[in-house]
Amino acid sequence: MTLNTAAPHHHTNGLHLLIDLYNGSHLDDTARIEAAFHAIVEACGATLIRCHTHRFAPHGVTGVALLAESHISAHTWPEQGFAAFDVFMCGNTNPHAAIDVIKTYFESDDITVREVPRGR
Repeated sequence: MTLNTAAPHHHTNGLHLLIDLYNGSHLDDTARIEAAFHAIVEACGATLIRCHTHRFAPHGVTGVALLAESHISAHTWPEQGFAAFDVFMCGNTNPHAAIDVIKTYFESDDITVREVPRGR
């Protein structure tokens, strides 16, 4: 795993994690992606408002979980074993907890994480 963190910050409105997963499994499974969203919400201490996924033909999924604290999104390319996740949360949450959930649900430790503090 590669973790790229921005310069230290004292106060931000939220933290946006850009998580790229390689060599993943189950990336064409909308039910698994929605289950991962629910597990991420629980692990991070967030509040789910609504979750929606869409499967493309012949393959690939896009999905979003709308949170009281912002959002989680996923875009998958199963034929490449690749998925791009955004985890953006504010308030009293722990967005870093999403990393292990994603690794577990999609069976890969081959990820990169970029942190983007949002706001000033």
